Formats: sequence, structure tokens, C-alpha cells
Amino acid sequence: MWLGVDVGTGGSRALLVDERGAVRAGYTALHEDMHMERALWAEQRPENWWDAVVEAIRGVLAKAGAAGSDVRGIGLSGQMHGLVILDAGNRVIRPSLIWCDQRSQAQVDFVNARMGRENVLKYTANPVLTGFTLPKLLWVRDNEPRNFDRVRQMLLPKDYVRFRLTGEFATEVSDASGTAVFDVVNRRWSYEMMDGLDLDRAILPRCYESSEVTGGITAQVAELTGLKAGTPVVGGGGDQAASAVGNGIVEEGTVSCTLGTSGVVFAHMEKVAYDAAGRVHTFCHAVRDKWHVMGVTQGAGLSLQWFRNQLAPGTDYDALTAEAARSPAGAQGLFWLPYLMGERTPHLDATARGGWIGLTNRHTRADLVRALIEGVSYSQRDCLDIIEGLGVTVNSVRASGGGAKSAFWRGLLAAILNKRVVTLETQEGSAYGAALLALAGTGEYGSVPEVCRATIRETESVSPGAEAEFYAKAHRVYQALYPALQPIYGQIAGL
Repeated sequence: MWLGVDVGTGGSRALLVDERGAVRAGYTALHEDMHMERALWAEQRPENWWDAVVEAIRGVLAKAGAAGSDVRGIGLSGQMHGLVILDAGNRVIRPSLIWCDQRSQAQVDFVNARMGRENVLKYTANPVLTGFTLPKLLWVRDNEPRNFDRVRQMLLPKDYVRFRLTGEFATEVSDASGTAVFDVVNRRWSYEMMDGLDLDRAILPRCYESSEVTGGITAQVAELTGLKAGTPVVGGGGDQAASAVGNGIVEEGTVSCTLGTSGVVFAHMEKVAYDAAGRVHTFCHAVRDKWHVMGVTQGAGLSLQWFRNQLAPGTDYDALTAEAARSPAGAQGLFWLPYLMGERTPHLDATARGGWIGLTNRHTRADLVRALIEGVSYSQRDCLDIIEGLGVTVNSVRASGGGAKSAFWRGLLAAILNKRVVTLETQEGSAYGAALLALAGTGEYGSVPEVCRATIRETESVSPGAEAEFYAKAHRVYQALYPALQPIYGQIAGL
């Protein structure tokens, strides 16, 4: 058996699969809630991730009735961009500023002024964004100098877990691509960025391809988790690249739409291409010597989670989507802007704010929820349009994540994207992709595409219906809302 471990935002999941990719067991251990001391700040404790991973590994072995010696390889996945900094004793210095933390606009501006926007694109193939790791590190340098002076190692979330599992400081190309100090074209750290910003190269971990072995389970961890000492741990992938492997997005023609806390439209690329405006990200894929492009909606599933927690406590998601289905297409002229944590694609605006537009006293709670789901889907359409504009062929869209479990949402997505939306036999996303990378990395299969062709099967599909024409018009209205409100966002942020 092979083990995939995904360090998500809400919890860590461990998944055991056999040589055919069939899931033997899964176990999720929840994380503490993210700490949000101020608006647009988001932190989590790396030590809590580790505790959850240990619980998840022990739990999945028990659930499968498996011994640690049955596990032949381990793959890791995790939320991208989070900053984990360790001191000389390998202790965590402060809580991690995670992917959705938006506090570092001043540091982004500094990088662009110091390095030049054109050079940033030249060195990394992407603009630097508040969500990326580099500006978070610079925020610590600017605001917590005592903490910064103690930094001896910088890691990403899953790679902190790797360190705890193996004792090795390592990452891999897909996750490193989201740091803003990685040369995506040449698949190596960008020392030009590090040196230009007076940052110590020594804090960077060694970088591998995603299916390469990076270390083995230590004796101490074997005793703690039940795993066998020496079990190989492969590079794995950032959550989106690993999810794409789990969805079979490893060859041209098929695109994935992952509706988790964030929403991501993801496409495989044989050669590097990037959007000059930086509206989508071009990163190294978890497939050796390949790349991917992705557009990100910051507040996808987060929008529905926020609604449930604040306005419908105790209501489950199935009940909310069933309620939304009773509202007509277009939610009686109501639009939702999903900018609860600023936005990435297509606006690159940390000051953007969410909200409903078009609200009247006729609107019901069902309209509010439907508008919310439609708004997230419009944002995903924005992502898809840009990706197709880069010359990527899209024959169908494979849907995954919590939102894709809803037949209502999948049908609405097909209409708004105007594409056939497909679901897969296994919808385990990132943890499944991490396990498949372990299958490839330990030699069970010759390559990542080979393991995906052998293990991934499509099941249901839904094609766009008569509502597609209506949603094409409504999408144009949605697209007009951000430019109209953008001048106000900065004023709101300044209050």
C-alpha cells in the first residue's frame, strides 16, 4: 500500500491506496480554526498540523487494519504559500502566515520597486502577490525584526511535516513555484530574487522533482505513528498540483475545477506560457519537466462556509444547496462578489471586498445562497477564459472538492463554464494525488502520467443546457461590477 498525506487548511487527511489506485481507507484529523487577529490576516500553528498528521496516520492504519510495514511509500501534499520559519534549534519561531493572509501589500510594493516588475516576471514567471511566501517573509523582517534575526530555515506547510517525518529540509518544484523566489522556467531557486532582496540563500530547502524520494521515516516517527522506519517519502506536490494528479490533469485537453476553500481552475502545459498581466499563475507541475497554469478564486467554498457559519448556523451544506435550487437562475437579479479575502484571478487586488449587489426586499435566503454559488462560478469562468486565451485546449472540466459533491453546483458550473463537467470514481483530491506520486516515485509505475492512466476513471458527466445562454449574459454583468466598485475598495480599506 501507499500513503498520501494532505495538510489542508481545515484538517490533515491520510489516505491509503493499493497498487491499482483503489482507496483502502482514509482518515481526517481536524486543525484548530485559523487565527484572524485583524481583517485579512490568517495564521495557523505548524505544530498543530503535525499533531493532526500523526493522528491521521495512526487513524488510517487502524481503519485499514494495516501495519506500518505494509506501507511502501509516502507522498505529501499541502496548502501552498504558507510561511514556516525555524530557528537554529529547528523550532517554529512564530505561527505560519498562511495562503489567504493578505497583510503584505507594502512588501509586494517594495519587491516591485526594488526588483522591477519586469525582472520579477523574468526571474519567477509570475508577479509577486500578497498570498505568496516571499512578501510574508519580508513582512516578518519589517515588523518582527527579532523573529526575523532568528530565522535559519524557511519551509512550506507540507515541508514542515516532511521535516518532522524525515529530519530532512526539502521541498519540490510545484510548491516552491508559489514562493516568489523560484525560477519556474528553469525549475530551481531564484538566487537573483534572494540576493536582490538581501535574503540569505541558506534558509531555502533542497528542491526535488515531485516524484523523487526526499528522505525516509525516522525511528522516532516510526514509534510515534506506527510507520516503518526508512519508508521512503517522495516530494509530493502543492495541494493544487497534487489534486491535479489525483484528477488526472497530467496531459493536454482536460482541465480541473477544484471547489475547496479556494476555487482553482487548473490546466496542464507541455511548455511554459504565462499571462503578461499576471492574472493566472504559471507553476511547475508535479509531472517531471512539465508545467501548469491555474487561476484562483480566493473565497470559493469559503463563501458558502462563511454564510453557513454566520447566517445559517447548524445548517448542513446539502440543505443550503437544496434551498438554492429553489431560486431561479440568476437569483432574481442578485449577484455575489466572492472577495472575502481579496482576490487573485483576474483582479490581483488584496483590497477587494465581497458582497451582494442587487438586493431588494423580494429576495429570499434561497436567492442569497444561489447568488453566492453563481458568483463563485462566475469567478471560475473568469479563470477558464484567461487559460483558454493562453492557447490551452479545454475539452472538458473535471470537478472536485467539497463544492463538486453537489449535483446542483456541478450542473450550474456546466452552464456557467459552458463546458461538459465530469466527476471521477475517486474524488479524494490532493491526498489521492500525493499517494499516486508515491506510487510513481517508488517505482511501481514508470511515470506520473502512466499511473494516472492506470488508476483514474470518469463516472458521471453533465453538459451545459439551455441556461448557458442566460448565464453568458449574466456573466458579463458580473464582470462589470468589480471595475465599478474598485475605486471604493481602497477607501474602505483606509477607514
